[in-house]
Amino acid sequence: MKYKIAVLFSLVLVLFSCKDDDQKRIAENKKEKQKKEVIFANIQKGWVLYDEPVTEAGEKSIASWNEWRMFLAELAQKPKKRIEAFQQKSKALSKKVLALNDNIPYEYNKPQIKSRISTLITKVRLLDLFIHLDNIPDKKVTLLVSEINLELVSLQRQMDKIVEKSKIPLEEGESDLLKMMDTSRAIPNTPIIDPNIPRVE
Repeated sequence: MKYKIAVLFSLVLVLFSCKDDDQKRIAENKKEKQKKEVIFANIQKGWVLYDEPVTEAGEKSIASWNEWRMFLAELAQKPKKRIEAFQQKSKALSKKVLALNDNIPYEYNKPQIKSRISTLITKVRLLDLFIHLDNIPDKKVTLLVSEINLELVSLQRQMDKIVEKSKIPLEEGESDLLKMMDTSRAIPNTPIIDPNIPRVE
């Protein structure tokens, strides 16, 4: 009889223990779901990217720079409804921003532009990295969105500077000086080998 009571008591304890575990798991799941909803709401609110050119040069370059136009078009499509949509968008942006290094129009193919593109690539790829983490740092994601906007403005202002500088007429002899300074036109520095002189090895 004592044995049956002990077994019954053990079963009751196990049942209560399982019920407690289930309640804890349900509470944790609910808490996790609420946390994800808050993260999603913060990201959705902070995901405001400059998808329109902000300078005249940025506007005009859309016609001649296909990769720039495609990147801005990708920025214009804001994800909705689920965090997975934002993850897919950041992945697409990461691919499009890398393409900005291809086919840069001649007038913008300068170190100042390339360095700004490089910084923009870094920011977009960081965004892609952070938004794919298991525990998404929503504040870091929204901060990166604002940093990407700053880089977009900086890139377009640099385009404007280049355009304005190109409108200034060159002084007499300046074009010859610029040609002389152009390292791509320089004669390669290769040693001249005279076949009559014996080689020392």
